Amino acid sequence: MSLIGKEISDFKVQAYVDGAFKEIEKKDILGRWSVFFFYPADFTFVCPTELGDLADKYSDFKGVGCEIYSVSCDTHYVHKAWHDASDTIKKLQFPMLADPTGKLARDFDVMIESDGIAERGSFIINPEGKIVAYEVTAGNVGRNADELFRRVQASQFVAEHGDQVCPAKWQPGAKTLKPSLDLVGLI
Repeated sequence: MSLIGKEISDFKVQAYVDGAFKEIEKKDILGRWSVFFFYPADFTFVCPTELGDLADKYSDFKGVGCEIYSVSCDTHYVHKAWHDASDTIKKLQFPMLADPTGKLARDFDVMIESDGIAERGSFIINPEGKIVAYEVTAGNVGRNADELFRRVQASQFVAEHGDQVCPAKWQPGAKTLKPSLDLVGLI
């Protein structure tokens, strides 16, 4: 079953951000675009490469009004320990959400119950708190922040211009398509 259009459930979690612990809840994400970036666990191998890539692109996301929330089933204390121990993770300026009970991972349908960790899932959430795009990949395949950013921009564009769609490899400023029943052969 697709998660497109699903409104995320209420949540309240601890996070590590800006050198401190902070509580983040659903009301904090409403009214702006967000990316929930699930990864299996802190102190692993592929995860820091992805989070470092995302950290390098963070100002671009912020520039289009999109907040990043990285999420794993670790506690906020483990997030802090990883941040303190890793030069790559020290670059992170976005909140690292702690999901030790797996409530968020289950809500986004990425929980691996047998291992107590989350799949690699990237979810674009609109200002109303609904999932508009997502991808879930195998644990041994890292994601690309440039492509995720492009999908955020495309999602924002179609939200603003509902009568247009973005073709493959669309970039801001490129031509879009305006669907017509005549063009798709339905008439």
